[in-house]
Amino acid sequence: MPTDRAHDVVLFGATGFTGGLTAEYLAAHAPADCRWALAGRNRTKLEAVRSRLAEINPDCEKLELLHADVTDPASLRRIADDARVVITTVGPYIEYGEPLVAACAEAGTDYVDLTGEPEFVDLMYVRYQAKAVASGARLVHCCGFDSVPHDLGAYFTVKQLPQDRPIHVDGFLRAGGQPSGGTLASALSILSRTTQTREAAKRRREIEPRPTGRSAKAVAGKPGRDPIARSWVVPLPTIDPQIVARSARALDDYGPDFSYSHYAAAKRLPMLAGGAIGVGALAGLAQLGPVRKRLETLRKPGDGPSESQRAKSWFTVRFHGTAGNAEVVTEVSGGDPGYGETSKILAESALCLALDDLPVRAGQLTTATAMGDALIERLREAGIRFTVLVGKPEQPPSRQVTPG
Repeated sequence: MPTDRAHDVVLFGATGFTGGLTAEYLAAHAPADCRWALAGRNRTKLEAVRSRLAEINPDCEKLELLHADVTDPASLRRIADDARVVITTVGPYIEYGEPLVAACAEAGTDYVDLTGEPEFVDLMYVRYQAKAVASGARLVHCCGFDSVPHDLGAYFTVKQLPQDRPIHVDGFLRAGGQPSGGTLASALSILSRTTQTREAAKRRREIEPRPTGRSAKAVAGKPGRDPIARSWVVPLPTIDPQIVARSARALDDYGPDFSYSHYAAAKRLPMLAGGAIGVGALAGLAQLGPVRKRLETLRKPGDGPSESQRAKSWFTVRFHGTAGNAEVVTEVSGGDPGYGETSKILAESALCLALDDLPVRAGQLTTATAMGDALIERLREAGIRFTVLVGKPEQPPSRQVTPG
């Protein structure tokens, strides 16, 4: 990690909804000696953000404002050259993200984002993995609700199990919250690009090394009622199981043969069925360009749920891990998943990379491989709970899913 940079952390995108919340979190929680700055293309808007931050922390009156524009690669290279870590909240990333990844990979600068876009993550691996390894840059995607609670939750779970035998983990997500304009735009982009997403995944598989002597994979589960989740469950095809599997391939902690299944969970079957139907309908509509554009106008970029709405939002991810006769049930839980906790996770991920003593690794990494225990400790101190609910080191597994 370069130590001669002008800034420890640069936040790109602070004038947006989630970027603004991330800036507010840094204003309240970054150490006094942390050198951080704001970057964007509109100085007037940046000055307004800085004024708002100064009301939280008077020291923020002195925050440096840097010019950065995704259409100006030279401006992105300048902020990459000046920073130890760059945070970006500027999405959809498949449209706006690549120039900053390229700049950080070239400059040896650590990078974090909050994408949940599989196509973007796979393309960035194909195009910049070798360059990032050579420069020492750590490129850590999915540093928000996608996918930190799931990735670190699975990591936390396997740490409770013996690692000399095959391990299987199920993750069950329950959450309540409302989307912002940026989230809606990203979701519609993902749903409209299924062919491109499959092609990007294929290109990655062709070049990405696999572990020798052990295996790790994400496997589709079966819908039904699960006694561990105490809910009806259905497989959830987000980027999260892909991230968990990549962590497992990189780390021996996950045992000689690891598998992970990822589910959405709901107490009432009609609620789960309605959600599945709604996502299916949205995916179909996203294929129609004019309809997709109309849907994108339902929430404008920069718009999001109010503070009172966010205060009512919540999430839990319950994990059930088995390794032979050993069994454990854990849970990761917190408040508003899309914004309050996402901005917290994103900021703490950047601070962890900038300030903590971490394993020496480079290239495209997951949060578990880049930060692991250090980030779990930070998130616990920030109020996100990692809990062991049941630990039975030598009990027979009890999980049975009743087919739905």
